[in-house]
Amino acid sequence: MKRSDWLLLIVLSLPWGCSFLFYRVLASALPPLTVAFARVGIAAAVLGLLLGQAPRAWRARRHWRDFLALGLLNNAVPFTLIAWGEHVVPSGIAAICNALTPVFTVLAIRAAGRSGRLGLHRWAGVALGFVGVLVLVGPGALAGGDTLGMLACIGGAMSYAASALFMPSLRSLPPLVSVTAQLIASTALLTLPALLLDRPWTLPMPSGSIWGALLSLALLSTAFAYLLFFRLVASAGPANAMLVTYLVPVTALALGALVLGEAITARAVGGALLIALGLAVLDGRWLPRRAEAVP
Repeated sequence: MKRSDWLLLIVLSLPWGCSFLFYRVLASALPPLTVAFARVGIAAAVLGLLLGQAPRAWRARRHWRDFLALGLLNNAVPFTLIAWGEHVVPSGIAAICNALTPVFTVLAIRAAGRSGRLGLHRWAGVALGFVGVLVLVGPGALAGGDTLGMLACIGGAMSYAASALFMPSLRSLPPLVSVTAQLIASTALLTLPALLLDRPWTLPMPSGSIWGALLSLALLSTAFAYLLFFRLVASAGPANAMLVTYLVPVTALALGALVLGEAITARAVGGALLIALGLAVLDGRWLPRRAEAVP
């Protein structure tokens, strides 16, 4: 990765780290499907109408299968699962669960036959990531509702990973077009489920803070963040772009503690460190290299 890619990675971690704070605020007032639908719908409207990208996205309709797949796997499913999970787990814990995305991405790419044999360091990274989840969940968590919330957030990470299989075919498109088309597709996919199951018109009128969190989630953590993400995918590839989940839990844990007063437990720190170590081993950049033999 170039230095500019690393800079994009750091900048991208900030709005995505904030998204877990926004989800936690919205959990007190809005059901998950409504949150996910509003998030993608508002972002799609801003990018498509205000930035004039709807015609360009329509011209790229030959990729409609990829857009629908990404709309489902990269937006509709994970956004809904994480919104539901944060009804019962703190925002920092949800972000730590989400940090497993690169682990699942490697497994998804391997399962799809798009990579060769996984080296020892990659299997070690996968194992460390899963041990980190076990530490995070804890021995007594299976008896409580927290586990279901964590599993929902982990399911979101698995969905993000599966979406990486459809990203390479869109690398030739401008990032703004890819983002807009994907968000339009996810809005279409979520419209009927949100209307039929949540009936949002029957909900109480949200307060100003709820509207602020919802708009911030849609504009900052979705429209702006996806522009950065797809630019990073085009430059560094989907697997490297997924490394943003190294940094997102740090932002989410700090915001959860400072803004919401969430406790940072030793178990959460231990699980996060193990997952971070697993990601570092999985990536392999910081592992010592064998010296080349000198003839």
